[in-house]
Amino acid sequence: MPKSKRAKVVSLTQTDRKGLQTKKALVQQIHDACDEFARVFIFSVENMRNAKLKEVRTGWRDSRFFFGKNKVMSIAFGLDPESEYRTNMHEISKRLSGNVGVLFTNRPREDVEKWFKTYEVKDYARAGNPSTQAVRLMAGPLPQFSHALEPQLRKLGLPTSLKRGIVTLEKDYTICEKGVTLSPEQARLLKLFEHPMATFRINLLAVYDEEAVQDY
Repeated sequence: MPKSKRAKVVSLTQTDRKGLQTKKALVQQIHDACDEFARVFIFSVENMRNAKLKEVRTGWRDSRFFFGKNKVMSIAFGLDPESEYRTNMHEISKRLSGNVGVLFTNRPREDVEKWFKTYEVKDYARAGNPSTQAVRLMAGPLPQFSHALEPQLRKLGLPTSLKRGIVTLEKDYTICEKGVTLSPEQARLLKLFEHPMATFRINLLAVYDEEAVQDY
């Protein structure tokens, strides 16, 4: 492995002492990862869920994830050929924009690409997301809900009532049409009626391997 540029002074933006120490620690962690791992993958996340990302981290204990703090990570990798930590690592910094992160790993490149290409987890859409299908409810009993939940269903817009202690939908009701932007009430109803419309997945954007960056 080529000699690193560890001796170079890393300049951080002015901040309070505690914040500066946090930034320095992150820079050091990234430098350590650069020395330990052969490859760096830049990725983006669709339908971000912290719990799901935590599960992915758990499954990749032999690797290292960094997510967020793009500016500090860019400084750690280097902003130009003169300040980069290793050859061509400033090309990584150019791609650290938006909701992206980096994965350091020694796993074979082909294995990493195959894993992330096939990995996805269904989840419930949040308010502001577009619906992927129309969801319509037929009038009648809703025995899956307890009587105590009926006021909440009405508050969410459902025309419900209690009949002999059973939550009942008084008439047919459309929660959403396909392609509409979901309101908080619609998102909550879709979760209550178990209609997942979001998919958590990680998309690989580029890879740093053998001192070069290649986009996907």
